[in-house]
Amino acid sequence: MAPLSIPRLVKTPIETQAATALRASIVAGDIPAGQRITEIEIAGQMGLSRATVRAALHQLAREGLLTLVPYTGWTVMSLSAQDAWELYTLRSAIERLAAQLVAAAIGDPGKADRLREAYERLVSACKRGHAGRIAEADFGLHQAIIALADHRRLTEQYALLEQQIRVYIRSSDALLPNPNMVIAQHKPIVAAILAGDAEEAGALSEQHNLTEGRRLADHLRAVERRAADAQQGAALSQPSRQNRRARA
Repeated sequence: MAPLSIPRLVKTPIETQAATALRASIVAGDIPAGQRITEIEIAGQMGLSRATVRAALHQLAREGLLTLVPYTGWTVMSLSAQDAWELYTLRSAIERLAAQLVAAAIGDPGKADRLREAYERLVSACKRGHAGRIAEADFGLHQAIIALADHRRLTEQYALLEQQIRVYIRSSDALLPNPNMVIAQHKPIVAAILAGDAEEAGALSEQHNLTEGRRLADHLRAVERRAADAQQGAALSQPSRQNRRARA
């Protein structure tokens, strides 16, 4: 009698499970950018020990999703214009190389099939119109191109930024008025890779990252200026309120 083909169950440490749940909430925006959280608060909500939660939070800090503020607690990553600039300039170089490498090796039918599948998932998500799924499928396509490059060091460097890139893509896609624009941005890149045109694939990938990155950075810069102006206005009005109280 042939042995049954049953997958093994993999036991995942509880701190890893906690990190996975928190990561998903941050990337999806369920825990808002800039939100302050504490170990006590998270431990209470998740029914875990503070030590377990602390380990999970430190993992997310290594991924760039959290910052530890001394004597205050943890703060969720808030994407700034500087962050966007750093990410899109770095991505444009990394993803250009990846697109070129995949295009040069696209004669492998397995690579072509995996790329098509990732692209079709993006098209399907865009047709359904769910913002969170569009962002995840968008990231999934870029991640697939990185993986298909078969370049270990490139993959390792991308992994260091992976979670920040997911937040970045969600923020970038939110600026587009129509999900079909996401398809239009990626279709030429995929077509060039499948055609085996390494130079064109690299150039299109780089230009996509630069164009969308500048759009996001400009948007965040405008938001930051408005916040700074509002803060300055509040500070200037403070003495006037104090003088009125003094005269009263």
